[in-house]
Amino acid sequence: MEYRKLGNTDMLVSALSFGASALGAVFGKTDDKEGIKTVHASIDNGINYIDVAPFYGDTMAEKVLGEALKSVPRDKYFLATKTGRFANGYFNFTPEAIEKSLHESLERLGVDYLDVLQLHDVEYQQKKHLNVVINESLPYLEELKSKGLIRYTGFTSYPIEVFQYVFENAGADTLLCHNHYMLSDTSMLQLLPLAKNRGVGLIAASPLGMGLLTERGVADWFPATEEDKRTVQKAAAFCKENGTSIEKLALQFGCANPEIPTNLVSSSKPQRMINNIKVIEEPLDMELVYAVQQILAPIKDKDFDFANECELM
Repeated sequence: MEYRKLGNTDMLVSALSFGASALGAVFGKTDDKEGIKTVHASIDNGINYIDVAPFYGDTMAEKVLGEALKSVPRDKYFLATKTGRFANGYFNFTPEAIEKSLHESLERLGVDYLDVLQLHDVEYQQKKHLNVVINESLPYLEELKSKGLIRYTGFTSYPIEVFQYVFENAGADTLLCHNHYMLSDTSMLQLLPLAKNRGVGLIAASPLGMGLLTERGVADWFPATEEDKRTVQKAAAFCKENGTSIEKLALQFGCANPEIPTNLVSSSKPQRMINNIKVIEEPLDMELVYAVQQILAPIKDKDFDFANECELM
């Protein structure tokens, strides 16, 4: 496993990180015992950065992860969770809500501090929370750092312009951007100057595009058109003709760029995470990447309207 420095933090994080959302059954029914084995298999095979949120499965993911971490020494992993977005379409980024959420997360996870606390999906509900995020939430996260409850601050979003806007008006130690660093979309690279100038740790998520870059395809809620899906299936067929799968190529591509320190992938199956780790340690076929990206050109850097489609998820 390759390890990379996450911005100006003291964390050397694994190129592939574990996203614990699947432990909350957000992609389908799961078995908690299998989920716990998945966490252990990930750590045993080199993953050291774990990301979760109280939103995933309405706290279920944090509870399962907390059970898994009981038997793991605290210095074996870096742990990030989120706050501000909760189940049933409820958002609250006030300091009072953050403090309550943080202590509840610490209890569920069985730890006395977090390596990173992130404000979750700050652009949702027509971006109405951004003023609170900038003027109240991010300053409050700095207070939590001084109390030793968290080590670093962060926030998550999808639109590139939201990251740019927040950093024009405030700051954070890390940012997490989903679905913008993968085979069909590399617009996250627009954030590299910001990261270098401000020392921000870049965290990518969903190298498979939440199922878009798979043979199986996306869930019904995913805001892709039928033409988008046909384009991806053409690329998937091309990969198969060339002796690989689009999933494998997408995962390798998502983790190959050292300027994107880590990319989060989620699973509740231990063998799948072990296979994912093996895949990214194989050499990336750049000629195949270029050929597949030409097929995917019709959806290159396409913005999907997740905020509207997933508002009540």
